[in-house]
Amino acid sequence: MTNAAAAVMPQHLPERPPEPATIDELIESLEARITDDQLAEIRAAYALAEQAHEGQTRKSGEPYITHPLAVASVVAEMNLDHHSIMCALLHDVLEDTPVNKTELAERFGDDVAEIVDGLSKLNYLEFQSKEEAQAESFRKMLMAMVSDIRVILIKLADRLHNMRTLDSMSPSSQKRIAKETLEVYAPIAHRLGMYSVKNELEDLGFHYRHPMRSRILAKTVNDAHRHRDEVIRNIEERLTGALTDAGINATVKSREKHLYSLYRKMRDKQLTFQEVFDMIALRVVVTDVDKCYRTLGICHHLYKPVPERFKDYIAVPKDNSYQSLHTVVSYKEGLPVEVQIRTLEMDEFAESGIAAHWTYKDGDANSAQRKARQWLTSLVDMEHSTLDVHEFVENVKVDLYPGEIYLFTPKGRIIQLPENATPVDFAFAVHSHIGNTCVAARVDRKLASLSTILRSGQTVEIMTSPTARPSPMWLNFVVSAKARTSIRHDLRNLDRQKAAEFGERLLNRALARYDLHLSSIQERSVKLLLSEFHFAELHELFEDIGLGNHLPSFIASRLVQKHNGDESEADQIPLKDTAPLMIEGPEGSVLTLSKCCRPIPGDDVQGLITAGKGIAVHRAGCPNIQRHRRRNAREWVAVDWSSDIAGEFEAMIMVDLENKPGALARVSTILSSMNANIEGVDFNNKGETNIVIHFVLSILDRRHLARIIRRVRNLAVVISVKRV
Repeated sequence: MTNAAAAVMPQHLPERPPEPATIDELIESLEARITDDQLAEIRAAYALAEQAHEGQTRKSGEPYITHPLAVASVVAEMNLDHHSIMCALLHDVLEDTPVNKTELAERFGDDVAEIVDGLSKLNYLEFQSKEEAQAESFRKMLMAMVSDIRVILIKLADRLHNMRTLDSMSPSSQKRIAKETLEVYAPIAHRLGMYSVKNELEDLGFHYRHPMRSRILAKTVNDAHRHRDEVIRNIEERLTGALTDAGINATVKSREKHLYSLYRKMRDKQLTFQEVFDMIALRVVVTDVDKCYRTLGICHHLYKPVPERFKDYIAVPKDNSYQSLHTVVSYKEGLPVEVQIRTLEMDEFAESGIAAHWTYKDGDANSAQRKARQWLTSLVDMEHSTLDVHEFVENVKVDLYPGEIYLFTPKGRIIQLPENATPVDFAFAVHSHIGNTCVAARVDRKLASLSTILRSGQTVEIMTSPTARPSPMWLNFVVSAKARTSIRHDLRNLDRQKAAEFGERLLNRALARYDLHLSSIQERSVKLLLSEFHFAELHELFEDIGLGNHLPSFIASRLVQKHNGDESEADQIPLKDTAPLMIEGPEGSVLTLSKCCRPIPGDDVQGLITAGKGIAVHRAGCPNIQRHRRRNAREWVAVDWSSDIAGEFEAMIMVDLENKPGALARVSTILSSMNANIEGVDFNNKGETNIVIHFVLSILDRRHLARIIRRVRNLAVVISVKRV
């Protein structure tokens, strides 16, 4: 790295070898593995980049070309091909200079032009906000790396050098860039198995995001090392001696736990520094898998293993192909020591991941590269299923954090999922169609709810029905990005269909007040109306009405005017009364029950047309709607309950009870005995003698709720109870 960059590196981070200061130094470092013709192409790419960036400087005051040269050096360290090094040198020319994509393609070929374009932000488009521009640029980069995975490797190298030289930026920019690095780029490196890149990005991100915490933790680690160096040396010598006696050639060395990993473990698990298990950590590298397990046995013979702290990532690799045996053993006085055992090849994969033994050919790809390409393919499905770019980016962030549980299909296939995954997550991981049609699950041959939290080692069998469809309720418990995206996509398509059907019904209902039906309207009049509102097809108009974006009464009025050939006010035509809309169930995509007053069957209700949401049903006495109703009378629609309505509905009751031991349990028992499921509990006020609790209940209708209130009121500990 340059002297300016080295001067600002956090002191607690390991020193790195100096980066090439000139193109000649970079070329010299590549001569052993790259042909002369390829080196000439790299020189040509550098010449164009140097010319294009002439006169530009970085925030540090250095010539801008020092940055592409440093990024190319990082890419070279990854042992990527010469095209990747060329793209690293050129990665900013489309974004910051007059050079265009066509010129790049003519000089260096389509591959180089496409990769550089994938690395460029969408600065030439207009966006409503900076956040939208960032999200769309991120989506573009992800889609570019689907077609060529080298895009993300060069981007990681770019981000790594930017983080190494971040000190020249303003404090606010440092925190913003560090946050993005910790949330997006470090997890991508992790997902691709590139642990050395991931660790450095995390420690640099931690240093700039939380500088005070980083400095304090670094000092604590340094102080702890002074007292533990002798312990580590004793364990290394004893373990090395035992392995030598057993005829196992091994390298045993202490492993430095990087700061951000320590900080995150302390934060997430609420541990003190002394409680972090792998503060002392050793890595043992042997020649083959058999010796890994023999070494594990020797290690457990020398030191007592800590129960439930053994993980076999060799038999069941992580989703990014990471393999190793992890165990925690107890040293003198119960001091925990983590030991990682792996082969030389596994150790190389652990450091470089997808970049280890780099190849661009699918047939020759290592397991990390194959799994990375599978993940990238899943991003395409996610992108196609997501309309909103912010939702796509958030789903990718969720998907970046690798799974922690391993499950089995009945045929023995291993499925890896995030912690707290459910059978629905499992179903979508097997196949999208399985997820969309799942109705029940068996976990270890026993029937289980679709919301059951799964544990590692369980065998899960999914039962499906061809008529089943995803439920909106699934979004409350699924944790995987694939499941969440697929459910939203299916519901969105279903909602649009329902909205169109509902909109047609609303329009015909509005036309009925003029004693007309859509089928009796002239085709020419319909086309004029569609043209006026910029709709290509009639179903688009229906969908828009169903979603509440246009009032059916207004559309009907305009349609009647065109039908009659009279642009006078259609309000002058005498209107007939129409029957109210029927509420046929507790859930609906375009006719929904408002949460502010939670109407249930038997209540007097009214409907409010809401843009983008269809019709919201309120109780007639809801205080939140009185003011709106007076000002917007035309947005109200008569609604009523269907005579054969069935299902469960939410209602809220407020219970004021004595603050005595067991009082809450007695109320809960009554609610359970009345078949009222408790969906939520909120303790609003707690005094010395009484406590006020709001219960959200799942009930059948108004009569069911009345019976529940009577039973609860009869309890001796209850002071009062009422519906809210």
